[in-house]
Amino acid sequence: MSSSRQRRPPPTVLTGMLLLARGRPEGFGHFGDSAQAFLTSLAPLVAFPLVGGLLLVLKGAPVDGFTSFLEAMCILLAQPVISEALVVRWGRGDLWLRYATAFNWCQWLIPLLGSVLLMLVGLLLTFGMPPNWAAPLLLLCLGGYAIWLQWFLVRNGLLLSRVRTAALILLVNLGTALLLLGPRALIAFG
Repeated sequence: MSSSRQRRPPPTVLTGMLLLARGRPEGFGHFGDSAQAFLTSLAPLVAFPLVGGLLLVLKGAPVDGFTSFLEAMCILLAQPVISEALVVRWGRGDLWLRYATAFNWCQWLIPLLGSVLLMLVGLLLTFGMPPNWAAPLLLLCLGGYAIWLQWFLVRNGLLLSRVRTAALILLVNLGTALLLLGPRALIAFG
């Protein structure tokens, strides 16, 4: 290799996340498109509910710990299962692993943004913003960004039309909500 050539740093997940967070599609190039890359992106998302469930077990609530963990796994796995089924049907299966890997890693952007927004809202409160505006403002900003990020990842990661992007997002979120709320509704009304 010639010394006159500058070496590019290897792609990193963090760089990809930051690019995607700002709406830069080249961020997808920083994620793998293998089953191993997908499982690696899923591991930290599984670790937190697992630890939470184990803590409940150690506090003497094994049923609650186990139930909490299973509920979190259903919610976590609904997105990839539903999205893959639709994407394969639409002929975009070859793009799914990279999209799903990026999607999993980008889930960490939401709590990070939430922390920043909490500080900003706290600052606005000290400058006289009415306290009853704090929660709606926080939810509007965080929810709006989460929806935009999901739209951006689906549209640019899977190269879908606007209609199919909207359909995928709607079906994934509806399916996830049914998995979360359906059993609770059955228990409440059963």
